[in-house]
Amino acid sequence: MTITYQALTIGNADVFYREAGRSDAPVILLLHGFPTAGHMFRDLIPILADSYRVIAPDLPGFGNTKAPPCGRFDYTFDALAQVIAGFIEALKLDRYALYVFDYGAPVGFRIAQAHPERVSAIISQKTATLISRGLAAHGVRGRPTGANRLPSTVRRAATRSRRRRSATGNISMVPIQAGFRPTATSSTFSTWPVPERTKYSSI
Repeated sequence: MTITYQALTIGNADVFYREAGRSDAPVILLLHGFPTAGHMFRDLIPILADSYRVIAPDLPGFGNTKAPPCGRFDYTFDALAQVIAGFIEALKLDRYALYVFDYGAPVGFRIAQAHPERVSAIISQKTATLISRGLAAHGVRGRPTGANRLPSTVRRAATRSRRRRSATGNISMVPIQAGFRPTATSSTFSTWPVPERTKYSSI
């Protein structure tokens, strides 16, 4: 298994990313939290790469991604989501699962809201309470079962990675269901400004 390190220019940001796995394999996009970068997934990437194409970008303002200073770039979750959406378009990804952690959640869920038909599943780490509230608001309750359950490979890999790093928090895995839309409620992620009209409870 080989991890490649590349960068794509998206607007005024040079998005650095790690990638591993076969190019024709199902895609999992890993969105990191604060104050980390794609490097936080260094143990998870090799585990998933046997079965998936794994892509882990560094968000603008984190890791090796180059972005303009404050005043020349709007450091909001909306702006971060726009950059990552452009990154997804540049890679021509039309179907993918989102693995979101902490700050990656409000970014990933904006992407899911914009194109729910492209998202095969959401794997949430350290956002479990917020996700359950959002799903309950849409009548989705209980644990996914049967055909709606994520592949066992992803579940086992997430569990193994979590055991290696006990501080990473709980992991919830939620497949996207037909007609699902993220709910717009107040955000608990208040470190960066988020416009009132697009505040989310992570989902």
